[in-house]
Amino acid sequence: MNRKIYKSLNCILPAAVMLFLFSCNDFLNREPLSQLSPEIFFTDESQLAAYANNYYVSILPSHLSYYGTYAWDAGTDNQAYLFPDENRYVPGQWRVGESGGDWSFDLIYPLNYFMDKVLPKWEAGEITGDAGNIKHYIGEIYFLRAYEYFAKLQEFGDFPIIKHVLPDELDSLTEASKRYPCNEVARFILSDLDQAISLLKESAPDGQKNRISRYCAYLVKSRVALYEGTWLKYFKGTAFVPNGEGWPGKTKDYNANYQFPAGSIDNEIDYFLGQAMEAAAIVADATPLVENTGLLQQSVSDPVNPYHDMFGDVDLSGYSEVLQWRQYDLGLGLTHGVVIGAQLGNYSNGLTRGIVDSYLMANGLPIYDPASGYAGDDYIADVRKNRDNRLWLFLKEPGQINMLWDSPQNTHGTPVEPVPDITNGSTSYAYTTGYTCRKGNNYNGNQCGNNLSWTGSITFRAAEAYLNYIEACYEKNGSIDNKAGGYWVAIRNRAKVDPDYQRTIGATVMEKEAPNDWGAYSAGKLIDPTLYNIRRERRSEFIDEGLRFMDLTRWRAMDQMINTPYHIEGFKLWGPMQNWYDPSILIYGLDNNASTVSSPSRSVYLRPYEKTSRSLLLDGYKWVMAYYLSPIAIRHFLITSDNNDISTSPMYQNPGWPTVAGSGAIGY
Repeated sequence: MNRKIYKSLNCILPAAVMLFLFSCNDFLNREPLSQLSPEIFFTDESQLAAYANNYYVSILPSHLSYYGTYAWDAGTDNQAYLFPDENRYVPGQWRVGESGGDWSFDLIYPLNYFMDKVLPKWEAGEITGDAGNIKHYIGEIYFLRAYEYFAKLQEFGDFPIIKHVLPDELDSLTEASKRYPCNEVARFILSDLDQAISLLKESAPDGQKNRISRYCAYLVKSRVALYEGTWLKYFKGTAFVPNGEGWPGKTKDYNANYQFPAGSIDNEIDYFLGQAMEAAAIVADATPLVENTGLLQQSVSDPVNPYHDMFGDVDLSGYSEVLQWRQYDLGLGLTHGVVIGAQLGNYSNGLTRGIVDSYLMANGLPIYDPASGYAGDDYIADVRKNRDNRLWLFLKEPGQINMLWDSPQNTHGTPVEPVPDITNGSTSYAYTTGYTCRKGNNYNGNQCGNNLSWTGSITFRAAEAYLNYIEACYEKNGSIDNKAGGYWVAIRNRAKVDPDYQRTIGATVMEKEAPNDWGAYSAGKLIDPTLYNIRRERRSEFIDEGLRFMDLTRWRAMDQMINTPYHIEGFKLWGPMQNWYDPSILIYGLDNNASTVSSPSRSVYLRPYEKTSRSLLLDGYKWVMAYYLSPIAIRHFLITSDNNDISTSPMYQNPGWPTVAGSGAIGY
């Protein structure tokens, strides 16, 4: 058994070392690989930096291809992909795997390997180079380990905490398989981030913000603490938190008598929310927001809008709000397809009616308020009128200019925004909902080769710190303090929305918000208008930036779909906009998958997943409580058990999931 566990936990180390060897800048001047051992490395600051480089792309978010990070909200109430996530929203489709899954230590162990080798050498003064840079690169590894552990926390909740490379011994490997309660995992992540903060420089050594900095660590600390604080709050008393009813951790002796470090779950919640506020304020107070002129550049003579350009510029180092970004290079073959996606259908990732309707008017009122001045949604142009500038700026409208400077490299660009191609079945061209986002666009045609864009990818930006503080403050104290109020005003001023958020709160009717926004709920109940508007602000600011599912899970915002399905909708097809299309291509009502659009009898709004009776989502998205966490594949239990008896494994399955491969969540 120990050899199997060892393979699961440690087999990636030789590959990690080899990858490191090939990444060293002066590799060609070194001894042949056959004569090298890992012990002679990690002796110079450049080697530490090169090792960390290998894990930036594999751990941190970036534009890997197509619409990049701007497609990461697909499968939420914000964004709909051409092909729906049936596993997550059709009860019974998601099943326990026999093997594989994300229960993996492939990225954790090379980081632990670094710690085991480097920390003793550093403490002994055996690493040459600038002392501050050496500390910084060690801080990067602490940060990267924390970030990877945060991914595991979101996926599985309780998780093993392993800080060192393990010996190939049965007892130690079995012991290492024990799952720590989710709040202990979060505390471990915060401790790694605190170590990173103590080591990282305020500005990264590269001077371009392509590397992690101290403010990145503070931002992620606020994110993790807010995540865990709200998770504990909204799942309190359930099997998803320690000592809640049915918590599977109680079935194992090592967790049977678990006590919260803060004394109680309420104190634990308070601790995490306090940590979130403290870390977020450090970033927000030090980092001004990028200016939004409120204008959309449509000619070469128009002034540029820094807020718009921040999401699609080649060089993001000059944007104050960007804390870290990934640089691309055409000459090196480091490219993506974001720009051509932003100029067309977002690679078939459409904005939903839900997020579009949730945006406020510029006067701060919801669209349903009698005094709002809402122009309606018969046309996309009407939807954009007098709205929150973030919607006005980023919701594309037919006839708008997407490209101002043509180029011989432009082979796949779309200079003028077309009528949404809602009947196209190709992921390259389809407008899944009719609504699409402009984030990621660059006006230069040289960015429009086939998957040959080299615009920068934002990894972290400071606006999140403003919003993290506001939310943590209200969740912790039940009120908005002066600092939170100041941050909120700054965010709204930048969005060109009336800064009087109290006016918005007073005009909010939760029953009218609920049809558009899963975040209107926690644990199946509508939340209060103040908290809702805090969540709305976050949703509006981070449209298409990949934070939505994380937020929805920590808020426990899908329970209502257990009994009441949710219908994903797009623009108002069955109104005047139907005249944009030849009637012969608007086919509906067929059962052979030949329908191109949804029937007007279902809704006047386009329902991309309800075109045919064969669709598994014909009756809308549904939810299963178990889906807040992923199941663990059965092989992981078997290799930590005696004689393949799963009950002897120190591991336990997540709530609602069985320990039988191929089975759905309990009850499905």
